Amino acid sequence: MTQILIKGGHVAAGDGGTELPETDVLIDDGVITSVAPGVNGAPGATVIDAAGMIVMPGLVDSHRHVWQAPLRGVGADMTLPDYLATVLGPILTGYTPQDAGLATLLGAAEALDAGITTVFDWSNTTTTEAHTDAVRDAFAAAGIRAVVGLVHPDHEAYARRVQRGPATVTAGFAIAGMEYGDHDDTVRSVRLARDMGVTVTMHAGGPAVRALYDVGLLGPHVNLVHLNGMTADDAKMLAETGAGVTVTPVVEGTMGHGASAYGRLWDAGARAGLGTDVVVNAPVDLFEPMRDTLRTERLRTATMLPAGAILPAATVDSARAIGLDHIIGTVEVGKRADLILLDGLPAPSAAAAVANGSRADVHTVIVEGRIVKRDGRLVDLDLAALRRASRALAQRVLR
Repeated sequence: MTQILIKGGHVAAGDGGTELPETDVLIDDGVITSVAPGVNGAPGATVIDAAGMIVMPGLVDSHRHVWQAPLRGVGADMTLPDYLATVLGPILTGYTPQDAGLATLLGAAEALDAGITTVFDWSNTTTTEAHTDAVRDAFAAAGIRAVVGLVHPDHEAYARRVQRGPATVTAGFAIAGMEYGDHDDTVRSVRLARDMGVTVTMHAGGPAVRALYDVGLLGPHVNLVHLNGMTADDAKMLAETGAGVTVTPVVEGTMGHGASAYGRLWDAGARAGLGTDVVVNAPVDLFEPMRDTLRTERLRTATMLPAGAILPAATVDSARAIGLDHIIGTVEVGKRADLILLDGLPAPSAAAAVANGSRADVHTVIVEGRIVKRDGRLVDLDLAALRRASRALAQRVLR
């Protein structure tokens, strides 16, 4: 793997700290090795002129049902009961292993195109070995970093199947949880995840926080999603234990889940990550969830919260929510080189990325030191062709 030298960009590290204009970033063997002005690469290094661009961490989507990519837009007016009865009913059961692979490849391509370099995929399709292998192989082919949230109850064996792929594709558990499933099953799964060192995720309204806390299983190995009904005491327990939380404000508002928990977590000293959730009724990118959160927090606090303060929610805080903040989520020496470059914003800054960024501004995407999008185009994936190929799948399962 050759060196990549990103020259003269405006570095927004992703942690809300001081930004570095006209700064170079050197990548060597997939790792960030220097962030400073005037850096020189080795002979033969790939040089990217980033003058006038924002250089920032790749966005981290900590809750996405990637398999639903072919269904984008079909549920604009779906309520949550509608979604559960149709998308997680006959539509899901109509997916073959080949369908799961194609849908995952399309979803990964859409994510990369939007500057998302990591996804935690709540993969409802991982119900058989063949489906799981297809999902794993699709992520490997796409070149995205992915945590495959396994729904099959034999979590340990299925995690070993995922681990046959590249290091960028790892396993997690996706479980019903205490609010939608059996209490004892939840305890067993969460304990196994903790012992294996993987992240276990579950949808939750709020009561799961106290239930997990009371059995001593609330901690960084857990990623609770939504928590719209969370109390102030719940927020304190989450902050105290360092448990991961993901909010998906666009879907939560669209489908009537309730007010986002983001601000209540912030007040308690906890930091939630952001997810796209389901593209049946939400955009494929994280720019809109960031803006939705910014608007909501300015209204909630009656202050002009700096726009740049929201960027960590889609970078390092999302990475922390899924147990990956030790390797990704910030632009700093020693982290894996998952980076994006945004072009077209004349006053580059983290604030501009949050307030004005869009998929169309994503000029370059780098995952594990490999360029997967350059000059505004995916390098190895044909997004239009994948969408065409997925059309028949969508039409079949929708019938």
